[in-house]
Amino acid sequence: MLNSDLKLNENLFSANVEQKATREGFGEGLSELGERNQNVVVLSADLSESTKAEDFAKKYPNRYFECGVAEQNMVAIAAGLGVSGKIPFVCSYSVFSPGKAWETVRTTIIYNNSNVKIAGHHAGIMTGPDGATHQATEDIASVRAWPGIQIFSPCDAIEAKKATLKSAEIVGPVYLRLSREKIPTITTDQTPFEDIQLFWISKQPKTVIFATGHVLYQALLAARELEEEGINVLVANVAVIKPLNEQKIVEFAKQAGKVVTVEDHQIKGGMGSAIAEVLAKEYPTKMEFVGLKDTFAESGKWPELMLKYGLDSKTIKQAVKKLV
Repeated sequence: MLNSDLKLNENLFSANVEQKATREGFGEGLSELGERNQNVVVLSADLSESTKAEDFAKKYPNRYFECGVAEQNMVAIAAGLGVSGKIPFVCSYSVFSPGKAWETVRTTIIYNNSNVKIAGHHAGIMTGPDGATHQATEDIASVRAWPGIQIFSPCDAIEAKKATLKSAEIVGPVYLRLSREKIPTITTDQTPFEDIQLFWISKQPKTVIFATGHVLYQALLAARELEEEGINVLVANVAVIKPLNEQKIVEFAKQAGKVVTVEDHQIKGGMGSAIAEVLAKEYPTKMEFVGLKDTFAESGKWPELMLKYGLDSKTIKQAVKKLV
């Protein structure tokens, strides 16, 4: 059942559940930060509307910098601002920032521990019709290898707003992984924002499912259906991929015995790999990985892509049953 202690959305599984994109929560958080802190500045690579930075741009035009389609220049400018007392947020699609600007980010932001927040939008195959060229499915792997950066991957719009606000409190680089389409709202304003926490709990669980980003909803659907079939599981929301809370990873794995990881990302090098690294050292156990299996996706409606590439609740259920 849903963890009532976390004050999650009681209407989550109803037909009229509220739906918003995580990028919308980011935009709301950005505007609130602009009011709170004069040092917050925003840079965009000609994508203020798509990244929901437009509201900040209208309210605080003197703190908004339109850099055009020049992602490498944008992150280099942000690096300078970040070591000069400002809190810059750079906004673009994940495939371009950090993707296209990877080396520039590494050299100017990461190496200098510049206080820059990289908002990577349209991550994963949920980007849908834009096709493989715009579907960032390798970004977690490439970003988590950088020393010192933190990675936030919110599950819904409310958590995305909280993650945006939280990122401004951190001194140093942060990567915010955001998705395009509207998804069910899982949390509420009262739900605490933590790195990893159990959203679905049950007695004598057979498996723990670690999920991150929008596919957490699919994991919760799978958990509900599995429970109806007599298979109890835990579902953990991994909102912070780096640094991973290793203590909780091991604790939840020991509670359930076996592990399934779920992410809208390549299996290799993603969140699942990061969790496997922890468990290989602390608690070796059987695991299944749900994500892209060493392949690009294609252009199409995102629900159809989720089914074709196995990111849906049915595939998660199959992974659990394979273990138990």
